[in-house]
Amino acid sequence: MLTLIFDRTATEFGSEYYPEKPARLINTESYLLDKRPEWAWISPRLATEQEVLRVHHPKHLERLRVPVDFDSDTPYYPGIEDHARRAAGAAIVAVDLALRRRKAFALMRPPGHHATPTEAMGFCYLNSIAIAADYALATGCERVAIWDFDAHHGNGTEEIVFGNRRIRFASIHQYPGYPGTGTRSRGNVFNWPIPPGSDADTHASAVHRALDHLVEFNPDLLLVSAGFDAFAGDPITDMTLEQEHFAKFGQLLHATGVPAAAILEGGYSAELPTLIESFLAGWSD
Repeated sequence: MLTLIFDRTATEFGSEYYPEKPARLINTESYLLDKRPEWAWISPRLATEQEVLRVHHPKHLERLRVPVDFDSDTPYYPGIEDHARRAAGAAIVAVDLALRRRKAFALMRPPGHHATPTEAMGFCYLNSIAIAADYALATGCERVAIWDFDAHHGNGTEEIVFGNRRIRFASIHQYPGYPGTGTRSRGNVFNWPIPPGSDADTHASAVHRALDHLVEFNPDLLLVSAGFDAFAGDPITDMTLEQEHFAKFGQLLHATGVPAAAILEGGYSAELPTLIESFLAGWSD
């Protein structure tokens, strides 16, 4: 059975002006409750300051408390530190469940994979997936892999995990495209830049190869930065994946047999609820 980690507090900040808005979670929660009544729902906890500071610089936490926008895409919201810590805490709860061989998806916002040790950017304030990976290593895992199929390069995750031999990171993303990084692989980081408008099956094949490369690492835990903005109908990218591709990604994850936890990153189309359900059904059924 799949467990969804969710807190309605994550729908109580934001603006309809930005693509990363409360409706992403409001609509998805409603859809999944109706479509998949058998799935379990639990609440997250706040990531502790110690858990956050193993990944981020103390000055970064201080900056989250200053009521000034971070950039044109990343506004300050009252309480954004707690919102981001709650999203990171959901990722940690997903890790705890995964290590007990339970499948869990953190249906939370804000996303995290652009956040660097010292900077909030690209809708992201704290790097939830990196915080979760560090937590997993600190609680007994020897090796952790991160599979990021969001349409944007996980630049923050790369910066945080680069050089850590106990983590292998793979990102498959649109390039050229925001944030303009991820053009080459190095060390424990493996990037698959995909040109805008690429054939969907070619793109999906790269996602599959990236997963195979992570499984070769023999990880104790596989973390997933599950972004759904490579969908053909997404308003802020130029990719061509369809619903069936995300269903296949879930099936591939299931077939690995590796304990896994997934978190929501991007995905800004009205079809986000169906895309998430397709991925999770492929993984859990």
